[in-house]
Amino acid sequence: MRTQWIFKEKGITLIELMVALVICGVVIGSIYRLFIVQTRAYTVQDQVVEVQQSVRSAMEILLRDLRMTGYDDDNINSTITITTPMLTPVAANSITVSYEYFDATAAQYQRHTVRYSVDGNLTLLRQIDRNPPNDSRTEPLLENVDDLTFTYGIDTDEDSDVDSWVDAGGVGTSKVIAVRAALTARPPSLNPDVQARVTPRTLTSAVSFRNLMMK
Repeated sequence: MRTQWIFKEKGITLIELMVALVICGVVIGSIYRLFIVQTRAYTVQDQVVEVQQSVRSAMEILLRDLRMTGYDDDNINSTITITTPMLTPVAANSITVSYEYFDATAAQYQRHTVRYSVDGNLTLLRQIDRNPPNDSRTEPLLENVDDLTFTYGIDTDEDSDVDSWVDAGGVGTSKVIAVRAALTARPPSLNPDVQARVTPRTLTSAVSFRNLMMK
């Protein structure tokens, strides 16, 4: 006796295949769109953190020099004289300060005159002049700087307290004993889409010139 096996073969229609392809396309497109959104959000957040860190680092260096303004060791082995702890005239977007510094490597006292300014390429520059030896160097601290502004705290009654905060034009002959620095920077222009989403970051800090108050 001969046994016959009967198989029912059933395939899919072209319409079913097209529907499945459309559904797969929608799912894949949604996943890709979600990936793009998440990647963009991560990039924006990364740029925000980078800008904030860069501004904070540059501000820390600036504040360190401002705190040293007018410092004079008065050591018997020091021949440095700090005659101009803050060079005049004061400016709204640049500042120059002087202080004495002992260079352990050179084993000598030096007068450091440090100037902060923003050049035409929107880069915050720190220019250092040392004497002795008579040399100078300029180092960039921060790029894409939108604004650098200094506001000055003046002491008009010689009580070592800030009586008022004025801009550079309002200092006149008053004694400056404090300064408020505002530094604004933005992300690099390599990615215009990210730059449009990240607003410039501003950091403001105030420093009292404790060495000037004692003079």
